[in-house]
Amino acid sequence: MHLEGSCQCGAVRFQLESPHPYPYQRCYCSICRKTQGGGGYAINLGGDNASLRVQGRQHVTVYHARLKEPEDARAHRSPAERHFCGVCGTALWLYDARWPELIHPFASAIDTPLPEPPESTHIMLEFKAPWVAVEAGPKDRRHERYPEESIADWHDRLGLSR
Repeated sequence: MHLEGSCQCGAVRFQLESPHPYPYQRCYCSICRKTQGGGGYAINLGGDNASLRVQGRQHVTVYHARLKEPEDARAHRSPAERHFCGVCGTALWLYDARWPELIHPFASAIDTPLPEPPESTHIMLEFKAPWVAVEAGPKDRRHERYPEESIADWHDRLGLSR
């Protein structure tokens, strides 16, 4: 599916191809919540990194979060790059060089109408804020941390890959 997105102020516009466009996976970790998820979670889509085209790239800034799991002695720098508009602060996409073929645009930055997911997956619930109510449907899956099922696997399981 062809996706087009932008920041709130219009300084950055982007487009990409997504074989996995359903906004189904809600991440409740503190990084996603604080950098992108005003409702207590963020939703990333799956896209083809080679297809990403950006207008206004000079306005894009990158943030590497500090990660510290409860079992870790010290925090470390995340290899994941969270891309934002440096003008208005809109979260745009996440890229991680460990999976160079993938790009993960934030659903909230997409202007193209997205398909409605038949079920959702709620991840990183161990780290959700206490004020956040998890609104899960009867078919939804819940995970304290990461699920074994990838974004591509979820789409394949439900016959939704494009």
